Amino acid sequence: MTNSSQTPVLGIIGGSGVYDIEGLSHKRWERVDSPFGKPSDELLLGELDGQSMVFLPRHGRGHRIPPSEINFRANIDVMKRVGVTDLISVSAVGSLRENLRPGMFVIVDQFIDRTFAREKSFFGTGLVAHVSMAHPVCSRLGDHIEAATREAGIEFARGGTYLVMEGPQFSSLAESELYRSWNADVIGMTNMPEAKLAREAELCYASVAMVTDFDCWHPDHDDVTVDAIVKVLLANADNARHMVSRVTPRLRSDASAAACGCRSALQHALITAPEARDPEMLRRLDAVAGRLLRS
Repeated sequence: MTNSSQTPVLGIIGGSGVYDIEGLSHKRWERVDSPFGKPSDELLLGELDGQSMVFLPRHGRGHRIPPSEINFRANIDVMKRVGVTDLISVSAVGSLRENLRPGMFVIVDQFIDRTFAREKSFFGTGLVAHVSMAHPVCSRLGDHIEAATREAGIEFARGGTYLVMEGPQFSSLAESELYRSWNADVIGMTNMPEAKLAREAELCYASVAMVTDFDCWHPDHDDVTVDAIVKVLLANADNARHMVSRVTPRLRSDASAAACGCRSALQHALITAPEARDPEMLRRLDAVAGRLLRS
């Protein structure tokens, strides 16, 4: 069921190391079906200090699903279906910059999409839509994350370009240097097409990239051990939970949220004439685009 009243509901998609949210009251794991297939896992629903919250482990509990096999469309669809309005993505990344050290959080504001094996849109033949991705994240939600991260005492950078590679293999040295020449700041495998689909679903979306290590461009890269990366990964997961707990009161008191432009991203995006729209497409899009299709 979509959140037609626009009462804020915070969604969290957790990446490597973030498989639950501690401190939730009234929590329950719930299966939610999607016309786009099976999401990564059941949804963990509950409240954190009075704020409704929904959590989804991106790779599934136990980290079962590799990046290229994540059903991004189903994940975003079920978030929309249960009423999520504001979605924070947290993911582990490698750093392409000396100043973005392991343990830091980067509040991303741009993406370079280098993926090629993933379904990237809810729309297609029978109902065509084109949304703007010029500014792919919600700056209002980013402001809340910045304030929460600062309050939690986490070292962070506001703004940065996340290059999304297909994986599951990591970059070659030549690729890593190429991405640095493009002014990319961090590299990972999961925020695309997630961000594109969140925009199509009219969700306010923000990405927190948690640096675990330097990518292979760095001269000390080969000295990094798996144990060291896991240690940073676990510390990042704890910090992510601290950050989320401080975002919730800001979201709850944000009077400007309902007017955020992210929530009307489809307003002028649907191209197909109403009489030419495929009924099956309309059925599948009941949650993602129901605001417009029911009007």
